[in-house]
Amino acid sequence: MQTLNQGYKGLTFLMSLNIDRLLMIGAMVAALYVGSYLALI
Repeated sequence: MQTLNQGYKGLTFLMSLNIDRLLMIGAMVAALYVGSYLALI
C-alpha cells in the first residue's frame, strides 16, 4: 500500500511538471503569434 501511495505521488508530480511545460510552450507560441501580428500592423 505504501509503495502504491508513493507511486501515485510521483505520478501526480510528473503530471504537474508536464502541465507546467505545456503551459510554458503555449505561452511562447502565443507570444510569437502576437509579436508577428503586431509586426504586420
